[in-house]
Amino acid sequence: MRTGIFVGSFNPFTIGHDSIVRRALPLFDRLVIGVVGDNVHKPDMPTAEERMAAIRDLYADDARIEVKPYNGLAMDFAKSEGAQFIVKGVRNASDFEYEQWQADFNRRLGGIETILLYTEPELASISSSALRELAHFGVDVSDYLPKKS
Repeated sequence: MRTGIFVGSFNPFTIGHDSIVRRALPLFDRLVIGVVGDNVHKPDMPTAEERMAAIRDLYADDARIEVKPYNGLAMDFAKSEGAQFIVKGVRNASDFEYEQWQADFNRRLGGIETILLYTEPELASISSSALRELAHFGVDVSDYLPKKS
């Protein structure tokens, strides 16, 4: 069984994240979305359980997708899930450089390959941090959050 993981804090889970999940899914028999646990450095962040519940609801009709909490290194989470691959989205050159060194360590230390999926051009400016900032100032960000199909 080919298993991949897609990890992040997903605060919030955006249409960009959804695009990566939907484009990665044909590559795997099973895709595990790993949601970073509660972060004491971000006390206003919704709990991991709240974030996982929203993502689970989004993909409730697809048995190939599982949503689980994780803490620590992505390569360790991948191994615990029997995953051979980590899926990452890349929006720009700085994302690529960051993901490149992470992929190198994941491969060298964990034997886990990383698959980079480039963001669709129309989604390149969407990030969780940007949406949180816009929402803080009263902007309706609902168009940037995925809706259940």
